[in-house]
Parts: sequence; C-alpha cells; structure tokens
Amino acid sequence: EMGEDAVTAVGPPTSPPAMSEEEQLELQEELIKVEDEIQTLSQVLAAKEKQLADIKRKLGITPLNELRQNISRTWQYRRTSETLSQASLKATAAFSSVGSVLSRKLEDVRS
Repeated sequence: EMGEDAVTAVGPPTSPPAMSEEEQLELQEELIKVEDEIQTLSQVLAAKEKQLADIKRKLGITPLNELRQNISRTWQYRRTSETLSQASLKATAAFSSVGSVLSRKLEDVRS
C-alpha cells in the first residue's frame, strides 16, 4: 500500500531532459565506468572480509568473544554517559546557585 501511495504522491514519471547524442554517449560511458568500479570494490571488499575472518580465526577470536566485547563496550559507554549527565546536572545547579548569590549581592550593593 505504501508503495502505491508514494508513487501516486510523486506523480507520473518525467521524461529525461533533452540531451545531445554526444552527452548521452558520455553518460553511458560514465555509467559503465561507475558500475565497473562498484564491481571492483565489491570484489576487494569480499577479499578483505575473507582476510579479516582468517586473521580472527588465527587469533582465536570467535563471534561469541566479539559479542562479549561489544556488550562490554556498550555497558562502559552507558556508564560514562550517565556519569557525564549527572556531572552536567550538578554543574548546571552549581552555576545557577552562583548566579543567584551574585544577583543577591549586586542587589545588596545597589541598596
């Protein structure tokens, strides 16, 4: 349903802007070049992922070990975030207090 709504909202397809035959050929060449680059990058990525898996296997790093490390990092991040949040609240309260005291002192001096 959502797909149909999106198509209806966008409207009918528009025709591509008018281009010369030379521009079309240029774009076709660029398209082929970009597709080739994507294919090459995909192959390089697959090779690197295989290399990564081999290194991890040699080091004895298992998916379970990685999961444990990720959970540990997440837990440390949450504790750090909570600590910083509490410190921020305390600092805000302290600055507010100092502001109030200074304000009262200035009023006393004016009087």
